[in-house]
Amino acid sequence: MESNEMVQTQETQNNVVHKTASEMSVGEWLITMLIMIIPIVNIVMLFVWGFGNADPRRNYARASLIWMAISIVLVILFYSAMFALFFNFRNY
Repeated sequence: MESNEMVQTQETQNNVVHKTASEMSVGEWLITMLIMIIPIVNIVMLFVWGFGNADPRRNYARASLIWMAISIVLVILFYSAMFALFFNFRNY
């Protein structure tokens, strides 16, 4: 019984160590932000990080893609409203 409990404790400790080992350094985040500056490449990399292999940037990439989608929808709605107002007042 005691040896079984020791194995579970070791496995738990190894999982904790594994989780902290997957954290990204400041340099890796700087490179990530540099990649996000480059047009087209940033969108491709967000899809790669968000839906590719397990990566520490997975949640960041998915959240960024969600915000991009929300922004695109809002811009389309805004310009549609402006377009409608413009043509509505043009008839007067």
